[in-house]
Amino acid sequence: MEQVGYIKEAAQLDTVFAALADPTRRAILTRLASGEASVNEIAAPFEMSQPAVSKHLKVLERAGLVMRGADRQRRPARLNAAPMKEAIAWLEEFRKFWSSSFDQLDDLLNELKNTDELGS
Repeated sequence: MEQVGYIKEAAQLDTVFAALADPTRRAILTRLASGEASVNEIAAPFEMSQPAVSKHLKVLERAGLVMRGADRQRRPARLNAAPMKEAIAWLEEFRKFWSSSFDQLDDLLNELKNTDELGS
């Protein structure tokens, strides 16, 4: 079912969030932040098979978060953080909302505190 006003760019955002939803994939991205690595190098700290890691890498590739090298023997993976920019921008809108809400709550608490001090 397609949402009214849903744009194609939002589909990419959905793919990024879906990829980031898995803790193993987030750990892989953290590893790749320190430099490119082969599937075997990525799989080393995990208790999973190389094919399972490859499946995670394919999800990250579809989201655009990982790029694979052209070396046919090794096919090193490297981080591509550019797609996270859109996700960060989307989350930033909510940070603004919550920040504003907390500011309003602070104002209310200060008002109540001042009223209480006047009544004492």
